[in-house]
Amino acid sequence: MALIRKAHRQDVARIAEIRVFCYRLNFYPVFQEDSFYFQELQVPNVMREAEKTLDETYVYDDDVVKGFVRVRDKEIVQLFVEPVLQGRGIGAALLSFAVKEKGANWLWALEKNERAIRFYERHGFFLTREKQLEEGTEEYLVRMERKK
Repeated sequence: MALIRKAHRQDVARIAEIRVFCYRLNFYPVFQEDSFYFQELQVPNVMREAEKTLDETYVYDDDVVKGFVRVRDKEIVQLFVEPVLQGRGIGAALLSFAVKEKGANWLWALEKNERAIRFYERHGFFLTREKQLEEGTEEYLVRMERKK
């Protein structure tokens, strides 16, 4: 049985692994920045970051952590699922948890990440007209909000 629970310290390595793989798979094709994606973006570095945000992180754990969501206030800050396990309802379960249990109702998505945008739209979010540049890049983030 699937379980979404608060992240614990022992989950940090798994959270970091998932994030690193998802970042490389989804964002490297857009940004093409080798130094960041293959030198800075290493599991030990991401583990240090993940430890600092455990209080706002929830994992999908059915004996193995397969995905996670970070929620700060009403914002979905991150939602990632192990790439080989995508399409199995894990992301939908994490998103539903964030909305129903944490009151999450908005997020930023990379404008060129059409797959993520479609996923959020299928689950009741819509694109607003608000955009902002991703820090240090020429790529835009788009704000998505949950339909009322």
